[in-house]
Amino acid sequence: MLNLTKFGRIAVVMAMLQAGLVNALEVQIVDADKQPLANAAVWLQGDGFDNKRTTLDYKMEQKDKAFVPHILMVQAGTQVSFPNLDPILHHVYSFSAAKPFELKLYRDDPKQVLFDQTGVVELGCNIHDWMLGYIVVVDSPLFAVTDSSGKVSIDLGAQQASALKLNVWHERFENIDKIEQHLLSAVNNTQAITYQIKQTLVAPLQDFSDGFDDY
Repeated sequence: MLNLTKFGRIAVVMAMLQAGLVNALEVQIVDADKQPLANAAVWLQGDGFDNKRTTLDYKMEQKDKAFVPHILMVQAGTQVSFPNLDPILHHVYSFSAAKPFELKLYRDDPKQVLFDQTGVVELGCNIHDWMLGYIVVVDSPLFAVTDSSGKVSIDLGAQQASALKLNVWHERFENIDKIEQHLLSAVNNTQAITYQIKQTLVAPLQDFSDGFDDY
């Protein structure tokens, strides 16, 4: 019998999803002009689903003077490490109500932070002002960030959900503290759903990074 590691099982499932061998609920997020919205945080809530937290190793890297990934989603109670892959110092912080914290000047020793409350945590760097990232902390195991086509695939398992709440957040929401919600009924892994956001999107932030900054 094939014995796969945890990451091996995840890779197999992802490959099967890509090949169409595993069904999953597909959700597409579009803007007011019905254009796909990438990098939207999407999560589902409903009765009958196991809220057991995943045991994956979550990382928010600092690489090339940027947070990678730009948007990370985790369940409440998850510990996230902050490895610095740059040959320079970073000073990571957040003033967000969901998790205010500060990781002072460091380079080689990865720091870890426990995210125990739901909400959006905005990240910055005291040395490099243009660095911006987000950790979206949710109370559901059913979550994903939309790809370039505005889509996510979320496996609901074999069961059909009689009612689910669709939650959507994006960093360009005019009211960045407001999560959009929409009720779904009788959904399962054979469906494809499109949700059009209601909020106005602000213009993307400009990149003010300095290619000559060695600090």
